[in-house]
This record gives sequence, structure tokens and C-alpha cells, in this order.
Amino acid sequence: MSRSYWFPKPYADWAARLRVPCGFLIAAVFAWLAQPSWASLLAGSPFMLAGMALRAWAAGHLAKNERLAVGGPYAYTRNPLYLGTLLVAAGLTLAARRPLLGVLVGTFFLLAYLPAIEQEEQHLRKLFAEYAEYARRTPMLWPRLRGAAPPEHFRWDLYRRNREHQALLGLAAGLALLAFKAWR
Repeated sequence: MSRSYWFPKPYADWAARLRVPCGFLIAAVFAWLAQPSWASLLAGSPFMLAGMALRAWAAGHLAKNERLAVGGPYAYTRNPLYLGTLLVAAGLTLAARRPLLGVLVGTFFLLAYLPAIEQEEQHLRKLFAEYAEYARRTPMLWPRLRGAAPPEHFRWDLYRRNREHQALLGLAAGLALLAFKAWR
């Protein structure tokens, strides 16, 4: 079955290659423009914590290229890691108190992360015959919360292998910077 995608393959390839370097550039602009307060940090924290919790939960269920993840958060959305990233970014943006940063981060997500999601889906369709059925019943990003997830236990070895602690360290660095800016 053929499926049409939003982004042409050359653009998706280009976006995938530049996603991380552009992410660092966005982080630098973010650090420069942010004007956090203690109240804005408090307001953004629930989104950041929820996003990190979702990312951790997903990482503990993901055996990349070995088996199709359908349990845990993958029972509700095909892309819980990206949804977690979006929640963290929303929390950081709220904490930064700069609407321009919200526009910048939102545009970056649309132009860099959506093509990455499409590329990963193409890869998974080739790798796992059951992916088409999974994609049919599971939303791409916004979770469908009805029904119970298949029983599957969180695995710390997968969490470590997926290096999710690096995302936690990145958030800690971002929060430290915002706290420093709020303090001074």
C-alpha cells in the first residue's frame, strides 16, 4: 500500500541531517532571548515534567529496529518520544516568557520533526509487516486515551540503551540557565 507524505524525500533527508545542528542554534537563540521569572518557571514546569516522564516511559519500551513497540505509551500514540519533546519545549517556552520563542519552536517542530516522523514511519513500514495495522489504529502524535495498553513492563535496560538520561541532562541544563536568568 502506498502512502503520500507531507514532505518530499529530499527535504525530509535534509531536515533529518540538520535537525540536531539547528536544534543547537535554536537553543542558543532561546538562551539569549528568554526572560524567565520564578512564576513562569513554575508555570512551565508541569509541561516539562510531563514531557520528560513520557519520554522516559517510551524509552523503557523501545527496542529500536528489533521489535515494533506497541505497549506502554506506544499503545496510545505512535510517537511518544516526539510528543514528550513537544511538551518539554512547550514548558520551556512558557517559562521563557517570550511569544516569539513559541513561534520559533513551533516552526522548528513542524519543519524538522514532522519530516523525521515521516522518515521513521517509512523505515518502520519496511522493517515490520505489522506496522501498517498498528498505524491504522494508533494516532501519529496526539494520543487516543481509550482502551488499555497491552501488558508490557518498563525495562530499565532499554531506558539506558536509548540514552534517555541525556534528555534529562539537557532539560536540567536548560532549567539551570532559565533559573540563573530569573535570579539575575
